[in-house]
Amino acid sequence: MIKTKVLLVDDEQDFTSVLAERMETRGLQVDIAGSGMEAMERVKGRSYDAIVLDLAMPEMDGIETLKHLLAQNPDLQVILLTGRATVEKGVEAVKHGAVEFLQKPADIETLVEKIREAQAKKVFLFEKRVEKSISEIVRKKGW
Repeated sequence: MIKTKVLLVDDEQDFTSVLAERMETRGLQVDIAGSGMEAMERVKGRSYDAIVLDLAMPEMDGIETLKHLLAQNPDLQVILLTGRATVEKGVEAVKHGAVEFLQKPADIETLVEKIREAQAKKVFLFEKRVEKSISEIVRKKGW
């Protein structure tokens, strides 16, 4: 069985190692990035089913990282996770393309459920793109 691939982006190493371990015990394959810049490098040439991104990070915060990640690949499924949640930040995150906005400490079962939902949406988007490509080929060939 293929595991769900998740990129966990947070500058708090203790938090990411514990969360990654909890996610892995639930069957997820987890990579870790300690900054927004590192996350942008990791997504190049790799496919993740979901990205769990911290809002408050030094140098490049979660919103800026979200914008850059989605500029690289608009199909990325990004879940923002923060200990400093405000309604305004949640609205801003969703407005910029986050699929979910959760507050730390997030219930692990809720987080895993949101990751699985993000994976399903990614598969749906992929299938739509393939269907469109096939239709375009058929149209060009005149079949």
